[in-house]
Amino acid sequence: MENYLNENFGDVKAKNSSEEALQRWRNLCWVVKNRKRRFRFTANLSKRFEAEAIRRSNQEKLRVAVLVSKAALQFIHCLNLSSDYVVPKEVEEAGFQICADELGSIVEGHDVKKLKIHGEVEGIAEKLSTSINDGITTSEDLLNVRKEIYGINKFNESPPRGFLVFVWEALQDMTLMILGVCALVSLIVGIAMEGWPKGAHDGLGIVASILLVVFVTATSDYKQSLQFKDLDREKKKITVQVTRNAVRQKISIYDLLPGDIVHLFIGDQVPADGLFVSGFSVLINESSLTGESEPVNVNAVNPFLLSGTKVQDGSCKMLVTTVGMRTQWGKLMATLSEGGDDETPLQVKLNGVATIIGKIGLFFAVVTFAVLVQGLCNRKFQEGTHWIWSGDDAREMLEFFAIAVTIVVVAVPEGLPLAVTLSLAFAMKKMMNDKALVRNLAACETMGSSTTICSDKTGTLTTNHMTVVKACVSGETREVGSSESTSSFGSAIPEIAKSILLESIFKNTGGEVVVNEEKKVHILGTPTETALLEFGLLLGGDSYQKREKSKVVKVEPFNSTKKRMGVVIELPNGGLRAHCKGASEIVLAACDKFIDSNGVVAPLDEASTNHLKDTIERFASESLRTLCLAYLELGNEYSDESPIPSQGYTCIGIVGIKDPVRPGVKESVAICRSAGIVVRMVTGDNLTTAKAIARECGILTDDGIAIEGPEFREKSEEELQELIPKIQVMARSSPLDKHTLVRHLRTTFQEVVAVTGDGTNDAPALHEADIGLAMGIAGTEVAKESADVIILDDNFSTIVTVAKWGRSVYINIQKFVQFQLTVNVVALIVNFSSACLTGNAPLTAVQLLWVNMIMDTLGALALATEPPNDDLMKRSPVGRKGNFISNVMWRNILGQSVYQFVVIWYLQTRGKTVFRLEGPDSDLILNTLIFNSFVFCQVMLTHLKLNEPYFNFVSREKAC
Repeated sequence: MENYLNENFGDVKAKNSSEEALQRWRNLCWVVKNRKRRFRFTANLSKRFEAEAIRRSNQEKLRVAVLVSKAALQFIHCLNLSSDYVVPKEVEEAGFQICADELGSIVEGHDVKKLKIHGEVEGIAEKLSTSINDGITTSEDLLNVRKEIYGINKFNESPPRGFLVFVWEALQDMTLMILGVCALVSLIVGIAMEGWPKGAHDGLGIVASILLVVFVTATSDYKQSLQFKDLDREKKKITVQVTRNAVRQKISIYDLLPGDIVHLFIGDQVPADGLFVSGFSVLINESSLTGESEPVNVNAVNPFLLSGTKVQDGSCKMLVTTVGMRTQWGKLMATLSEGGDDETPLQVKLNGVATIIGKIGLFFAVVTFAVLVQGLCNRKFQEGTHWIWSGDDAREMLEFFAIAVTIVVVAVPEGLPLAVTLSLAFAMKKMMNDKALVRNLAACETMGSSTTICSDKTGTLTTNHMTVVKACVSGETREVGSSESTSSFGSAIPEIAKSILLESIFKNTGGEVVVNEEKKVHILGTPTETALLEFGLLLGGDSYQKREKSKVVKVEPFNSTKKRMGVVIELPNGGLRAHCKGASEIVLAACDKFIDSNGVVAPLDEASTNHLKDTIERFASESLRTLCLAYLELGNEYSDESPIPSQGYTCIGIVGIKDPVRPGVKESVAICRSAGIVVRMVTGDNLTTAKAIARECGILTDDGIAIEGPEFREKSEEELQELIPKIQVMARSSPLDKHTLVRHLRTTFQEVVAVTGDGTNDAPALHEADIGLAMGIAGTEVAKESADVIILDDNFSTIVTVAKWGRSVYINIQKFVQFQLTVNVVALIVNFSSACLTGNAPLTAVQLLWVNMIMDTLGALALATEPPNDDLMKRSPVGRKGNFISNVMWRNILGQSVYQFVVIWYLQTRGKTVFRLEGPDSDLILNTLIFNSFVFCQVMLTHLKLNEPYFNFVSREKAC
């Protein structure tokens, strides 16, 4: 069976499956009782084709818009621009001078002419009654008016389905419909022959069983849908930085309104259509909206920003113009939301199992019906009444037909693929409580098979609460961090060095010091930037004064490839100066001068270089993250169109930043090792720091290898084959290094790889990995969009919890499959063999419906929602090549089937003698005894462990 499943249902991957693979397995599933229920949690391919058509349309629209805007730019200055635009009355009365449709046509159409007519960005801001510097005012009345005129930033979604919808879907089961017809005929014939109420017993019994099955099924499905609704709500908790009432603050993207001033950084998703106000080096990736992979430069000349696109580089302020369903992204998302998520490999496999069992069940049902009818005909022939057919004979034929149909009901295990969804939904809900948000359903089951975790250092293994604790400036190396020690350090270094240091800290930064509504100083930015700015404030620096004194001309933001960031500023007295900071050894290599103990710029000779290198090494050996700060005086001939120079700098100093290892990380790494999961650390820090942290976490062992990214890149394929299994630490790595490592682990060594990431550049590795894990606190929106699971507390211990839940899901589904296949086999064999040998079936239609309810709903609830235990992390991972239905499971299924069949067959053949049953009701009592014995056999079966040859009754009350 495993080979058949892999061949026909194995094309669907945990993520990024092709449309052909998704369509192929659907075509193979033709034995389906209820298509609406079976395929409820699968992707709607037609809606996806619709969304792709919208993307193609967007691509063409934007291409035309760009061409038109370029042509317009050539003539716009030669034209006498005039506008025939008339402000709608209701817009003017609300205090605005431009309507939503006009705003939408400007940005979506890249209409440079209209933008010019309306006074460009400043004019649009004025007409929206907002300030580019202070943002909109936040009085409740004004916000409500703005919402009424321009709409809200939400896209249309399908309304939630009520309980009765699930009841109706449960009633769509074809076999239940046929049984309903049988029940109706049985009622009519029974009442006509035996009167009311005796003649209605059989028919009403079937009806009651059908209704019970329907309502129990609908209740289970409805509760499951509520769980997914809660999870969807959690996925939508996305915040963005805005300026409102002159105060920088975070709000939900769904609260954005036209007129808002939004601050965008690398990795952010543009939350609405808008216009570029100010910023540096902004590159926008529009592939999610148009399919175009080439990034677009956004600046004052091309100021148009579209909702749903992503900031690939740079940072900027944006004026929001259009929100919600008025944007192309809103329309696209409304369509995509109906497309659903990809089905998981386990769901597809179990659909395959259900199809195989369904075909077998259909065959047995037809043969059983034929055998029963033949038995009736033979009996009538022997009695000589074969030409005389009474109402009792018709009722008996009807009962045979009902039994055959019910065999199909029991044999087609619709509950198998749905049990996966139930287990995944249960696990996802519980994982939310454990600080893990699952974005891709398949990640739950895949994480249970993971054999390798490639983890970042910062924020995952460490706390991400950074503080500058040591600094070396002008030859003065001291511990800093407290107000007193930092003040003492500031007094010990020359004033000129201190001034340059503060300028570097406050000008060359991606963070910002702001004053919140309570008039308290608050630092915004990454933990590294926050640590440096705090250090600057403790040194007595004033960020506002430093910013006012000089103007920023050009910014090159930090990225994982360059390992540095730079800025060019215009000095108050004229002239330009570049500041650079980043990886210590990289920035130091770009320096040829330094500030000595007298505050004089001196050549960086060998002795000084060695002293600084020793300082870097000493800081790193203490598990400190080191940064080098440097500056370069530029001539007036420098153009902001040119890149910032990469050589000739003067070293200001070295800072050592402490980022403590998280509590519990060492224990979690040890748990992974006992579970057969290899933990590898991939970081941008230097090798000494990385090794010190890795040893502290228990990742780096005596037989492991620590390597730097540049050295890793130089290895040949043959060398990598030998090297990669031993790599435990990779330092100074680039995003390409991480991607290469993951690709080799997956393809060459067939590992199931989980990867953590928080930045835009981590997206390729997150896509390549079997499970992408994004950091919820430090992670960018691009990283989160690329990930399968978001670790909400950025804690490595949470990743171990996710792995434990993944294993729990896998084991729980195996338990349920073992249970359901055993019940199927026994029910089929008992009724078929009894029909062949005795001419009647011991399990009636009503009884089989009860069994079906136990299997599909109650059994799934009992077995598929078992919480994980610590013993799961003492087993080896399943890996990529493990069989889902293992040999132990086949042993249990076959062994239990034989055992149950022997018990029931013994009761059927010897039951009357053993229990001394006599009289007219003896057959009825015996069949009741057989049914109860059959049910209690299933209760025992729920406790059969997957890896032990005996019964276990620890959780009896749960199964009962």
